[in-house]
Amino acid sequence: MRERWTRLARRTIAAAALAVVGLYPAAARAQDDDREETPSDNGAHCSSTAAAVFESCKGGAEADYKLAVGKCINVADSQARSLCMSEAKAARDEARQLCQEQRMARRDVCAALGEGRYEPNFDPSRFDTDFGNLTHPNPYFPLAIGNKWEFGGAEEVHIEVLDKTKLIAGVTCITVSDRVTSDGVLAEDTNDWFAHAKNGDVYYAGEETKEYETFEGDKPPDPELVNIDGSFKTGRDGAKPGIAFFFSPKVGKVYRQEFDLDNAEDIAQILSTTYSYGDDPELDRFVPQELAELLCAGDCIVVKEFTPLNPGPGGVERKFYAPGIGNFLEIDLESGDVTQLVGCNFDSRCNQLPSPE
Repeated sequence: MRERWTRLARRTIAAAALAVVGLYPAAARAQDDDREETPSDNGAHCSSTAAAVFESCKGGAEADYKLAVGKCINVADSQARSLCMSEAKAARDEARQLCQEQRMARRDVCAALGEGRYEPNFDPSRFDTDFGNLTHPNPYFPLAIGNKWEFGGAEEVHIEVLDKTKLIAGVTCITVSDRVTSDGVLAEDTNDWFAHAKNGDVYYAGEETKEYETFEGDKPPDPELVNIDGSFKTGRDGAKPGIAFFFSPKVGKVYRQEFDLDNAEDIAQILSTTYSYGDDPELDRFVPQELAELLCAGDCIVVKEFTPLNPGPGGVERKFYAPGIGNFLEIDLESGDVTQLVGCNFDSRCNQLPSPE
């Protein structure tokens, strides 16, 4: 939910003009195919959605290419102008290829989820309104006001459940602050909005995300807002909620965590509900043994997360959840980068957490 891949290739096209001045096996099968794919209402609603977004993606790649050409035209030096045009074409080809790979990835998602329309039940009567008195608190996604988590390792992440709610599509949602820093400098500042169903399921209703960057020569260094991609809100521009965490997760379950086409499309699959270190060599891969042995006694949940917006092994994460604490470990499976819990303010086990290696 924190990864932002929206319009990656389209930004690449624009950047090319200005510069001069293993999860998805189907993705590997994608060919350079510009044949129009016509969406249909034949009952294959998921595949028809994928077809519609594919056509939109191709059109966007072409539109961004034309915009890049307009910028290249205004490069005075003929050599630089020629290079700008070449790079714009290369970026367009890259964007088209990404459209193909995303189409194949969405088809894989349809194969896993089925062809039905995505229409989650977000009826306000199903949800708690008082986060100080939840009907069935989710032990793997504790949303008590004031809860704080600190993560270290590949990223420095600071999470806090705020005493702040937002009414979204008639449902009362709690606001969770999620701040990412690098060497103490703000890199991302996000407000996530979660709804808590009376049966204990936690829904993800949206996020307001802001990504920052610092630039050499700024005195003093001042993080500059550079991106808000990935922001969405249920009910706005067709966005719909997803499941953040089930109260009773089932191994093998595949589900949407969010749904805002071409912007926020995270998918998750439950890999284990009985994880302990040493039981499964694959799940143990990159896991800090001391951390897992402290928090898991055959009762941790392991979830794989990915998104069609970033098809391929580079977009796959594995997350681990412990009862009473929630998420305590995130692993980038391609790089092996680990972000692990280093502190919390509501469970005594956090006083014994090991430091990242």
